[in-house]
Amino acid sequence: MGKSKMEPDVDDDDEEEKVEQKPKKKDPAPPVAAPDTNPVAEPAPLGLLGLAVGALVLMSVDMGYSEAKPSLEIPWIFVMGATAQLIAGIMDFQRKNIFGATVFTGFSMLWYGLAMTYIIILWGGVPFDTTHLTFAFIGFEIFGLYCTVASLGTNKILFTIMVFIDLAVGTLIAKEWYTFDMKITGVLLMFVIAFCFYGSFAILINQMAKRTIFPMGAPLIKFS
Repeated sequence: MGKSKMEPDVDDDDEEEKVEQKPKKKDPAPPVAAPDTNPVAEPAPLGLLGLAVGALVLMSVDMGYSEAKPSLEIPWIFVMGATAQLIAGIMDFQRKNIFGATVFTGFSMLWYGLAMTYIIILWGGVPFDTTHLTFAFIGFEIFGLYCTVASLGTNKILFTIMVFIDLAVGTLIAKEWYTFDMKITGVLLMFVIAFCFYGSFAILINQMAKRTIFPMGAPLIKFS
């Protein structure tokens, strides 16, 4: 049947406009991320503190400020130099910070090895032989050199610390074949100590303030 005369004509364009005027359904809100219930704090202040204190004890011997008594050096080597850095390294593994995890745990093993060497010599009745220790230092010098390359991608303070560590360990290796004043090693350790204390302090304050108050220096190279 045909349309009634009283029935208004409906244009196709009007129908399309009505369809377009229909309210669109809102997209569902994105899910809220679950809060981190087990955060891992920044461990670098602890690790750098351990390195600073351990190096400070060794530096006092090299500079002649204290007598070379390994029995009195062992507690600080074992607790601060080794254990503090080991804790920091394990925490950095949890944070997925490969640089801090590798450097802290790696150098903690150097301190543990040095402490155990002193223990064996003092209470094991074994005569002191610097050759074994020198070859251990050679291994850690190689380790330190490629960690120094990696530190180019972190910040200037960590890079500077690694450079002075490399130089200090280098003097310990050279001591096996050359005779020189151990105060050279002590001076190099002074720089390690100073930059470690600054780095520990700066990272601690910056993390608590959640902003940079004490600069660490931009990375020298961007690997990514």
